[in-house]
Amino acid sequence: MKHVLSALVMNQPGVLAHISGMLASRAYNIESLAVGATENPELSRITFVVNEDEKKLDQVRKQLEKIVTVVRVQDFSGTDFVERDLMLIKVSTENGRRGEIRELVDIFRGRIVDVGATHVMIEISGRESKIDAFIDRMREFGILEMVRTGRVAMMRDKTITEEFNADSITGLATPEVQ
Repeated sequence: MKHVLSALVMNQPGVLAHISGMLASRAYNIESLAVGATENPELSRITFVVNEDEKKLDQVRKQLEKIVTVVRVQDFSGTDFVERDLMLIKVSTENGRRGEIRELVDIFRGRIVDVGATHVMIEISGRESKIDAFIDRMREFGILEMVRTGRVAMMRDKTITEEFNADSITGLATPEVQ
């Protein structure tokens, strides 16, 4: 089963190499990895996806917590969280099907960010399943190049979620959440 883990780490050189090396040395396969700054310049967040059973997942978490530069580890399994993946994809337009591609981009709520004589570059973000579905639709046009960021995730605040639910009961519009 896929599990999304988030490690809050000290923003120091070598931390990512240390963590990924520890995981590799124990034969844990990282399916997705994203690293970025946080609201605190002294900390970074590493979000990664592993496909492991509960026992191995617990071992992964415990091993991460032993690393001195790791401040906190969160497992999003069984919690309410928001996740996103970002992708840039370059698709061929040589067959005169630019209009079809544009329609699909609109349906998937993507954006065309660059237009060439024989291709378009599309930016799309969302859940992994949405990105995968979009890739499947683009294959028939000819994918020239593609890059993905890996998943990022944040846990929802239960009080905010409860307020949104309360607002929907009183007739207020709730924000679209996917």
